[in-house]
Amino acid sequence: MFKHYTMNQVVLPLDLEFKLQENDIAFAINNLVESIPDEAFEDFLRQTGRPAYHPRMMLKIILCGYTQSVFSGRKIEALLHDSVRMMWLAQGYEPSYRTINRFRSNPLIEDLLRECFVQFRNQLVENKVIEEEAIFIDGTKIEANANKFTFVWRKSIERYNEKLIEKSNQLYDELLEKEIIPAIERENEEELSVQEMEKVVEKLDERIEEYNEKIETCEIGSERKKIRSKRKFPKQVRKQFVDFIRRKQKYQKDMEIFGDRNSYSKTDPDATFMRMKDDYMKNGQLKAGYNVQVATEGQYTLAYDIFSNPTDTRTLIPFLNTIEEKFFELPDYIVADAGYGSEQNYEDIIENRKRTPLITYNQYRKEKKKKHKKNAFHVDNWKYNEEEDSYLCPNGRNLRFAYHSKRKDKYGFTRTFKVYECEDCSDCPLRELCTKAKPGNNRKVFFNEKWESLKEYVRTKLSDEKTGAIYGKRKIDVEPVFGFLKANLGFTRFSVRGKRKVTNELAFALMAVNLRKFTANTRKTVTDDDVFSSIKDPSNIFIAWILLIFFFWLVLSQPL
Repeated sequence: MFKHYTMNQVVLPLDLEFKLQENDIAFAINNLVESIPDEAFEDFLRQTGRPAYHPRMMLKIILCGYTQSVFSGRKIEALLHDSVRMMWLAQGYEPSYRTINRFRSNPLIEDLLRECFVQFRNQLVENKVIEEEAIFIDGTKIEANANKFTFVWRKSIERYNEKLIEKSNQLYDELLEKEIIPAIERENEEELSVQEMEKVVEKLDERIEEYNEKIETCEIGSERKKIRSKRKFPKQVRKQFVDFIRRKQKYQKDMEIFGDRNSYSKTDPDATFMRMKDDYMKNGQLKAGYNVQVATEGQYTLAYDIFSNPTDTRTLIPFLNTIEEKFFELPDYIVADAGYGSEQNYEDIIENRKRTPLITYNQYRKEKKKKHKKNAFHVDNWKYNEEEDSYLCPNGRNLRFAYHSKRKDKYGFTRTFKVYECEDCSDCPLRELCTKAKPGNNRKVFFNEKWESLKEYVRTKLSDEKTGAIYGKRKIDVEPVFGFLKANLGFTRFSVRGKRKVTNELAFALMAVNLRKFTANTRKTVTDDDVFSSIKDPSNIFIAWILLIFFFWLVLSQPL
């Protein structure tokens, strides 16, 4: 016997909400988007044209698509026809893939997505899921939607530009030597600017025009031939200078795109070539990508940002600025790994933001090992004489204070060092083991007092029971987020180009991970243990005995 089934019977449409389970992720998406205040959607209003789809509905269906690992506009459109939860969220509307793609690439969506994260964090705080005591920061590299062979390298452009400068100066000097053109006014004697090259081309055009007029007026064939031979060199040089102008403009544009980077992709100029953990050839090949930075607590992403710089050290300060300006106030503790440990970052967090950095530095773990502590040639293990302000080397010779030194990196940050120099290393039998200085030079020690005090501050905080326990949560808090994003959600490559669009797509993906985890954590499932525990409850046992006695009384009271 089968249940009744026919395709010829009309079925009345019902509210699709009844088709969804009680703890479906669609309800979490709906609650989150509905919590966004109406003021956030005012910028989407238009007074003319056809009425647009409501941005709340558009935001819901895109978020829902990302939670199902669907990142394509066409596939999200297909889900609107197939998925019950998508039909319920859209309430019967079926926007096309073009509308979906236009909406998620809209510049206004950036602030709307940030508002999503703010409201989501507020829900976590209200439900006491997070404690607001610390944030955990880490980064990962995600491949850009760019051709892996369309790379442009800064060193190559600089080398080509140097050759261009050398060749253009050489040709210009040759033109002056042969008195083909008069000298032009130059701002810089070392290189010709684009405007100056254009003036050279103008002068050459005038000179070539003079030769053309002479050729036309000359009636003797041998004379015309001589004039043509004189005209040949200016024409060749003019052609080269026109090429120089084009190349010079291209190199200048390339340098503007580089900024402080060393490479970019022609397909997506905002993407930088970075060494990632896996690649196409499995041999350490570089790929165009973005450095994704997230701040988490309770394995939920609370803030995010995109950087074209592959080095995490340079991203911490601008990322903290983004968190303060666009997401929430920083908590008391900033937790990150050794990739963020630097004098500039420690100084910014402690002095400027009045927060506590729980961030290790590169040599933190190495300094704890016995090999480091027993290394007699490392300055950390040398005896320091505070009165004489000197160190004693393994051979018993003094390294006295010599002078102060300042070093300024390419980003403008200055470090101050105290330099100590050994009295004489020339006849030291331990010289080869102690220093790599050239023969005739003595061993020098560069001591950064501020950096050493900051390292001691961090060591003290990490050895404390409370703050050490907070730092111990770092791996289990922020690392799983990247695992959820790449392995569970399948988000391993961006599908859009340009930093702004990439940032928006990352926000959709990270919020999708948050919603999936939040739904899974709040899901109520009945297990066998729950059943047994309810049976073992004394009140339930008493009720069961009462029902059993009542049942026997009914049976026995019936006449035979």
